[in-house]
Amino acid sequence: MQQIFNFLIRNKNNILFLLLLTLSLFLTIQTHSFHKSKFISSANAVTGGVYSWANNIQTYLHLDEYNERLLDENRELRNILTNLNDTTAVESYLDTTSFRGDYYFRAATVINNNYSKFDNYLTIDKGESDGIVAEFGVVTSQGIIGIVDRVNANFSRVISILNSRSKINAQLNKTNHFGSLIWDGKDPNIVQLIDVPRQAPVKKGDTIVTGGRSLIFPKGLPIGSISDFSLDATGSYYTIDINLFNDMTNIGYVYIIENRNKQEIEALEEQNE
Repeated sequence: MQQIFNFLIRNKNNILFLLLLTLSLFLTIQTHSFHKSKFISSANAVTGGVYSWANNIQTYLHLDEYNERLLDENRELRNILTNLNDTTAVESYLDTTSFRGDYYFRAATVINNNYSKFDNYLTIDKGESDGIVAEFGVVTSQGIIGIVDRVNANFSRVISILNSRSKINAQLNKTNHFGSLIWDGKDPNIVQLIDVPRQAPVKKGDTIVTGGRSLIFPKGLPIGSISDFSLDATGSYYTIDINLFNDMTNIGYVYIIENRNKQEIEALEEQNE
């Protein structure tokens, strides 16, 4: 203990200088918006770099699993291309996927993923320099992941569907009955679809997909399957538990969705207000 005191006494001038320097920098950042924005941007860049380094190690450890997913996705694409030689298959394919002409998909890697909190986020390695802006959807081949909410030059933060702020339009795959997809903060593998009218033919095992009533996700993207359901206190609406197709604790590669018609539609809707 005496040695610690002696060290502090010998270096008191240097320590005092560092304390005053830290205090001055803190006050400068807090009182000047320009300096504050530069500091936040630099901090995000450093954090993104650390996440990227950690993710490289994690990705290497999960290469076999990621390759298996890519093989499954390539197999599905090959099946579609093969079936396109059949006129009936072509018409069926176009009926279910014509919306994709209005959407542009970019690939990205998840470098940080939270799922143990009540409000969870992901960080991906694409940002403004890659054409990413807020309110782009994020998905995998197995289901939806979330929505971009913050972007800097090289990285983006995504509001996970495992977040109290997340509220996404979704519907039953077999009908057009829809509701709002939320998360109760309990199980990272199960989310809830609320406000589904009791007239809907809800059955365990049925698939839930995106409803297409927002400008973020196209209609028909997979979400999960019904594991349980019950009516609310009024007896008018279902609360449905959905077992997610995605393993939200193990997300490696994602697709970022841009709706090319979003601005045009928003401008039209603003004129109607």
